[in-house]
Amino acid sequence: MVARTGVVVGGGIGGLAAAIALRRAGWDVTVLERSAEGGEIGAGLTIMANGQRALRELGLAAAVGASAVPQGGGGVRDRSGRWLARVDGAALERELGTSVIGIHREQLHRVLRAALPAGALVTGAEVVDVTAGPPASVTVVRDGQRHTVTAELVVGADGIRSAVRRRLWPAHPGPAHTGVTAWRSVTADRWPLDLVGAVTWGPGTEFGTVPLVDGRVYWFAAVAGAPVGHRFADEAGHLWARFAGWHAPIPELLAATEPGAVLRHDLHHLAVPLPGYVTGAVALLGDAAHAMTPNLGQGAAQALEDAVVLGRALARYDDDVPTALRVYDRTRRPRSQAVARASRWSGRFGHELRSAPLVAVRDLLVRATPAAVALSSLARFAHWEPELVEA
Repeated sequence: MVARTGVVVGGGIGGLAAAIALRRAGWDVTVLERSAEGGEIGAGLTIMANGQRALRELGLAAAVGASAVPQGGGGVRDRSGRWLARVDGAALERELGTSVIGIHREQLHRVLRAALPAGALVTGAEVVDVTAGPPASVTVVRDGQRHTVTAELVVGADGIRSAVRRRLWPAHPGPAHTGVTAWRSVTADRWPLDLVGAVTWGPGTEFGTVPLVDGRVYWFAAVAGAPVGHRFADEAGHLWARFAGWHAPIPELLAATEPGAVLRHDLHHLAVPLPGYVTGAVALLGDAAHAMTPNLGQGAAQALEDAVVLGRALARYDDDVPTALRVYDRTRRPRSQAVARASRWSGRFGHELRSAPLVAVRDLLVRATPAAVALSSLARFAHWEPELVEA
């Protein structure tokens, strides 16, 4: 039996996971990555129960777990350090069957790459054209040469500024700025004290921490209303000045970070949901399909879910790719777009509030919320089983 052929555009978390899922379904897959290194740019991330469930489906849970650290309890504080809401780690684990884990993106990326055979990931390949087919085709420029590859399936997993989406969904307006700018980094050395992963809110601002398995700390900061596209000569120094009066160990974490290791991004999302994730023999996946704000920590998990469902659909309908893609779309689009909407509203209610009276009211509401309600809200999207919605 000759294996079906697929091309995945994009070698990030979603693209590599899709390639793994397709190979498990019996497909011969090539991943085309624009960057020369084929690495994932970023710092850290958390993976909730649904993302871990997807990793188990891909056979990668143990490998990822070895590079991750359970986050235990956590919650939300104000900038003085007062807790607004606490998350009981044991209760969360009872609710979901597992704790939230934190991992460096590079480590997750390494595990995903190792699950693919040598030669499956082709780097330095810039996509310049895509046709939907069937069969679909992808034209790339690599080493100055133009190449066109034909395949029974093309997966567009090339991120929020997806070339595949622009080419085949030309009516879509593309990513929209959220009004928020984010900074991310990892401390240079091991952090000497035990640290609970948590988020701190200030007016129009937040700061979050995630302990990593090697003892370092991944941190992120976000500011609503920061000038779009502006860059400071010393981003780390700017952040230290902004957060100098916040509770420990926020200033200390910033001081423990190499200035050149701070990443800054103006946050965008797909404010207009796509009417479908499939056209012809092309399927969108991950940020290319449903780029969302990071407020619920679900971006990577949703991409992993996409990959698992796509692989399952193709395995079930091995002789009928169009039906498999319809099932993928019907299964993934409602859930992923609901998560994206919820994530956007979470940011608006959380750190994006800048008015002092509204911030005070929000803090009172959060503090008054029963722990069981807060836990249920946190776990809302973390419950997931990879069941298909039939076409």
